Amino acid sequence: MTKGILGRKIGMTQVFAENGNLIPVTVVEAAQNVVLQKKSVESDGYEAVQVGFEDKREKLANKPEKGHVAKANTNPKRFVREFRGVDVTGYEVGQEVKVDIFAAGDVVDVTGISKGKGFQGVIKRHGQSRGPMAHGSRYHRRPGSMGPVAPNRVFKGKLLPGRMGGEQITVQNLEIVKVDVERNLLLIKGNVPGPKKALLKIKSAVKA
Repeated sequence: MTKGILGRKIGMTQVFAENGNLIPVTVVEAAQNVVLQKKSVESDGYEAVQVGFEDKREKLANKPEKGHVAKANTNPKRFVREFRGVDVTGYEVGQEVKVDIFAAGDVVDVTGISKGKGFQGVIKRHGQSRGPMAHGSRYHRRPGSMGPVAPNRVFKGKLLPGRMGGEQITVQNLEIVKVDVERNLLLIKGNVPGPKKALLKIKSAVKA
C-alpha cells in the first residue's frame, strides 16, 4: 500500500554509507503531520487520507478551515494534501503521522514546486541549439522559425521564450538513505524540487 507524508526541505548535505561511499542527500523535516479527514467510496467516490502539515496562526485561517481542523482537534494547517491508494482503515482522524512510516532503503516519489527562474530564452527553457557564434552569423540565441507563412499565425505549442520554473514537478524513484525519528528528519538521496524551505509531498514510488 501507498504511504505518504508532507515535509519541508531544509537543504542538502552528504553522508557516508557503510561501504565508505559518499552519498549526496536532501534533508526534509516532516514533523506534525495530522490526519484531517478520511475519504471513503460511499461519501466521496474514492478512498484517500487528507493530511495537514505545519500549524499556522488562527488569524490566517477562515471559518470553514477552522471548522474542518476542529474535527481532528488540531490547529489550522499551512499545507494540506491527500494521499490516495492508502489503507484507510489504518488511520484515524486526528492521528499524527510520523517519519517512522518510512525506513532506510524505501523508494519514494517527491512532489514540489520547482525554483522560479523568471523570463528565459528558448536555449535555457527548451534546450534548443544556438546559431553559429561567428561575427557574420547575426543569428545567435533567437527562437527559430515561427512556422509556414500560410496560416498567418503561430501554431499552438510552439516553443517560445517565457517564464520558466515555478511549476509542480515530481521526481520519481528516490531512495531514503536515513530516517531520524527523534528529529523528524528524512534523508533522501539526490535532489528534490524547490528552494530551501519548500513544501514537499513524499509518497511511496508508483513505479518501484
